[in-house]
Amino acid sequence: MLYKYLPPFFLLLFFSPKTISAQYLYGQVTDMQGTALPGAVVAWAGTGTGARTDDKGEFALPFPADTTQKPLRLAAIYSALRDTFLIDDLHSYWTVPLSATVTLKEVMVRDDATGAYISVLQPVKTEIINRAELRKAACCDLAGCFETQATVQPTTTNILTNAKELRILGLSGVYNQVLVDGLPTIQGLTYTYGTGTIPGSMLENIWVVKGANSVLQGYEGMVGQITIFPREGGLAEPLTADVLLNSFGEKHLNMAIATNKTRWTNYLALHTSQPGGKWDRDGDTFLDLPRLTRYSLYNKWRYRKENEKGLSAFLAARLVQERRIGGQVDFNPQTDEGSTRAYGQTLRFWQPELLTKTGWRFDENRKISLLASFVAQDQQAWFGLTRYDATQHHAYANLQFEQFWGPQQAHELKTGLSFRHFWLDETIAFAAADTLRRTFAGQYRREENIAGAFVENVFHFRDDRWVWIAGLRADRHPAFGWHYTPRTMLRFNPSPELDLRANIGTGWRSVNLFPENTALLAGTRDLVFAETLRPERALNAGINATRRFTLGALRLTATADAYHTRFQNQFFPDYDTDPNLAILANFTGTSISNGLQLEGSAAWNRRLELRAAYTFLDVFRQTGGKKVLLPFNARHKVLGVATFRTPGERWQFDLNTHWYGRQRLPDTRRNPEALQRPGYSSPYTLLGLQIRRAWKRIDCFVGCENVFDVRQARPILGWEQPFARGFDPAFAWGPTRGREFYVGCNLKISKPAQP
Repeated sequence: MLYKYLPPFFLLLFFSPKTISAQYLYGQVTDMQGTALPGAVVAWAGTGTGARTDDKGEFALPFPADTTQKPLRLAAIYSALRDTFLIDDLHSYWTVPLSATVTLKEVMVRDDATGAYISVLQPVKTEIINRAELRKAACCDLAGCFETQATVQPTTTNILTNAKELRILGLSGVYNQVLVDGLPTIQGLTYTYGTGTIPGSMLENIWVVKGANSVLQGYEGMVGQITIFPREGGLAEPLTADVLLNSFGEKHLNMAIATNKTRWTNYLALHTSQPGGKWDRDGDTFLDLPRLTRYSLYNKWRYRKENEKGLSAFLAARLVQERRIGGQVDFNPQTDEGSTRAYGQTLRFWQPELLTKTGWRFDENRKISLLASFVAQDQQAWFGLTRYDATQHHAYANLQFEQFWGPQQAHELKTGLSFRHFWLDETIAFAAADTLRRTFAGQYRREENIAGAFVENVFHFRDDRWVWIAGLRADRHPAFGWHYTPRTMLRFNPSPELDLRANIGTGWRSVNLFPENTALLAGTRDLVFAETLRPERALNAGINATRRFTLGALRLTATADAYHTRFQNQFFPDYDTDPNLAILANFTGTSISNGLQLEGSAAWNRRLELRAAYTFLDVFRQTGGKKVLLPFNARHKVLGVATFRTPGERWQFDLNTHWYGRQRLPDTRRNPEALQRPGYSSPYTLLGLQIRRAWKRIDCFVGCENVFDVRQARPILGWEQPFARGFDPAFAWGPTRGREFYVGCNLKISKPAQP
């Protein structure tokens, strides 16, 4: 019944006439040459109220509690640059030029922004997760970075190899776009395990956008976009090292070296994960977690900053080698692959990546940029008696021109051309011991060369109280012709403390059948290709309201949003018609996702942070005139997060809890009685705790995930006979590994502060 009373409460918060809201000082921090300084800290001298500049060097700083004493002193720090400034007009836009002159005496300046917050500067609702938030949980990989968030839901798609996807609005992760430094790298083969190969320790920020967004990065991102920004030499400490060990025996090690020169920066990071022991707590003969071995190397060079006149560029390279072994406890990959001695799933892949962006700024109003990426993967895998080998090449290029125009150069135009090359070669074979007579063995090859053009304009009206983004792109698919993607977004600020946003747009994507549906390989069903799979296409629309308040030293934020997604064409295998078959066809009927999210947060200086969120999802399709909920989606979810820091921030205590309502499960009524399961799951609650102790150069932490040891008992359907019809390892609706303890340390060595 909670969801019936929350909407009126939030409406009262948004539109209460009582004036308890904070106002903000807006500005930009630059060096003496006018170059913007992202990541700089600004604060009111003598207080704990501060903020950090975004990637354009801009900030939004809450007014101090006492605004009567003018001029006010604003303190700013960026690396060795630091100074204080006198502010006599809180309603003007201030440019703060930093020099090496030190005028700070005994002023302590700290970033007072919470670890996760909604940007007040972005026209589109953008949830920003910074390093302070990433320290609140283990964050061994990208999927683990969302343990304290409500918008993104990490979901396990294959419990035997621990493959995960990032869901938004209750829809599969294929419908949102994951970008690295604005470039697409996770697609096709890299989608299956891509979120697990990126360690949280190498990330600076994560930006999450829900619903329709910019057309600049492509035609995908139908329900959202997740952009990750790896650390750089200009922001990271010269030396960092991390180690984490969990109660299953898994080890995670990270080390990074950062260099910051006058014109060049470099960031070099090493990562490895080593396997734990063999665990089978529910006695089904299958491992509760796979044995994972991973090595990765990441290096990023940057030449000058993007807002400097003339040439700027960055070049990043990454190399990943990974092996995963899952299945029965007695499975030996050296002798049992392709045999019936024991069931196992093995995966080995080699993945090189290259990303670059080169820009030339003609002046402060005009710039041209070339963005490009190349990702390859060579993979060998066994799913029981099914062999799956695949090779993929994915190349992307985007040539973009940007120009500010109009009165006071207020509007921003971006236009350009893009090209995407995708090549996937897959080979499927069945071992001689297979007796199921499945018919889909063979070689599958797909090549796409998609050229496109785009234009997008950001309009600013009435001192930025109205911001309107209108974009359109056209892309030509080699088999399905032209596809047009219009999107528009609007932001209105009735007051400095209230943001109202709306967005609407379309998106489309090609289906990568086996990488995105590993259950087809892991199970024992035969496949029926009923027709040629066409690109999926959907319309998404949403509205959002965000309100900020202050009550003395307490800062509060309330946000509410609602989104509607309607598919014109969608693909999902039909598992219900025949228990022995998966029928592959296009679905052009009614398929809808409705999502409502209400969230509130409170922060008291840097001592206490609280956040609570409620999410309602209605994801369904119309089949035979009936509404059928899609499986593995909890309609109701509640999140609670709390952080407490002691004075001096030597100790930090973090708690997060997730409550999931019941989920509809796949229909098993046509299965033999031994393989039938209830139609719905049970609700469950997950609780995580972490304690962190900080010293000058090292932090140590200990934590526990899933404190109540909630586990779905024997989640593998037909585990007794893994080589017979009915075996299905993709029937997990809840946690399967149970309670997990972990301990770790973070080491950082910074340059000594200049006097």
